[in-house]
Amino acid sequence: MLVLLAVLLLRCAPRWGGPSGPWPPADWRVVGCDVGQGDALVLRSGPASALLVDAGPDAELVDGCLDRLGVRRLDAVVLTHFHADHVDGLPGALRGRAVGELLVSPLAVRPAADRVAASAAAAGARVREVAAGESGRAGQVSWTVLGPRPAVAGTREPDSSQVNDSSVVLLADVAGVRVLLLGDLEREGQQRLLATSGRWPGGPLVDVVKVAHHGSASQEAALHRRVRARVAIVQVGAVNDYGHPAPAALALLTGARVLRTDTGGDVAVAGTPQRLRTLERGSDPAQAELRARYSAG
Repeated sequence: MLVLLAVLLLRCAPRWGGPSGPWPPADWRVVGCDVGQGDALVLRSGPASALLVDAGPDAELVDGCLDRLGVRRLDAVVLTHFHADHVDGLPGALRGRAVGELLVSPLAVRPAADRVAASAAAAGARVREVAAGESGRAGQVSWTVLGPRPAVAGTREPDSSQVNDSSVVLLADVAGVRVLLLGDLEREGQQRLLATSGRWPGGPLVDVVKVAHHGSASQEAALHRRVRARVAIVQVGAVNDYGHPAPAALALLTGARVLRTDTGGDVAVAGTPQRLRTLERGSDPAQAELRARYSAG
């Protein structure tokens, strides 16, 4: 019973104007930004620094989220794959912030890859392709790249599913909180990832999972059973053309506290592995029209 109490997840009731207490919580570790139908997830590396995984579809939306978090330096930006709903907000993320390098999928899809290169050059940041087996550290965040394999760089004329399965997948540690970030992996990509789970650093169990592809129906149930995440973050727009998140995907997450940006706005995981908390800021109604522009992704 004491062990169960120690890992109990507490959740503040969402309301517009901020959660119960100031935003962000002083001990925040992971925040999913409310960028409409797209991904932008922030891993806190220091008092005013972070690792940003994807930048959403809009510069203003991701810039506002980072401002609210007080992030003045991006130790690294990981762009999981070259779809607009993950990369087109990059100029806003880089605006007025010191930035380390940009880590990207080895499958460069144009013209999105050219836009990323131009934004990086304007910010004086290096762009580097990464693949499975690489690792890194910045402040309180360390990470291992679980996918993709370098061979995806040779894919010719990839379709959308192949681009999704080229996503950079990270297993990160944020001050002891283990986070699995699945990009937009389809079921086939998740199955390949599952096959490697016995070799993941520290094992397959995680505290937080960023659910693949905005909670699409293309999920591998065995992967979710394997990682047994306590918190699941679904980055999804309230207005989208795909019916995301799919009921079938949500059904796989019944053992986790589910945080959705379409209903919760900016969402946060805070605290320690022994005492995780989740909070929802609520969506800014003034930005509803801007978020709704990006209904596909």
